Amino acid sequence: MTGVLDSYFALSSATMQAKNKRIELISENIANVSTPGYKARDLDFSKFISKARDEISDTRLTHARHMTDSLSEVSYEDAITYYQPLNPSLDNNTVEIGVEQAKFGKAAADYEASISFLENRIAGIRRALRGE
Repeated sequence: MTGVLDSYFALSSATMQAKNKRIELISENIANVSTPGYKARDLDFSKFISKARDEISDTRLTHARHMTDSLSEVSYEDAITYYQPLNPSLDNNTVEIGVEQAKFGKAAADYEASISFLENRIAGIRRALRGE
């Protein structure tokens, strides 16, 4: 049972870290809207989670009570993409503020939904452990 919970929470942690990193990248894009030559970045969530899932499933422990921080090995760099706008600016900045604001709103809503989902799952596990 512990192994199942460990892998579930490890993947949930990876999901939350990826969503947080995406919000961070979008925030950087918005902050650099006027920086000449700045290239807008985003996180390919599917690519990151796929890699994190592989890392988590490949983790082998020598003892059931050993702790692991397998997610620290997962690199965001492999999942970062660069946005290419349809109409690039004259200063080669690829940030489109309207697009970034829309992405930020959606990313923030996704993050909050994930927190709510995780809270509900934890509450369900607690009820099951109490025998309710």
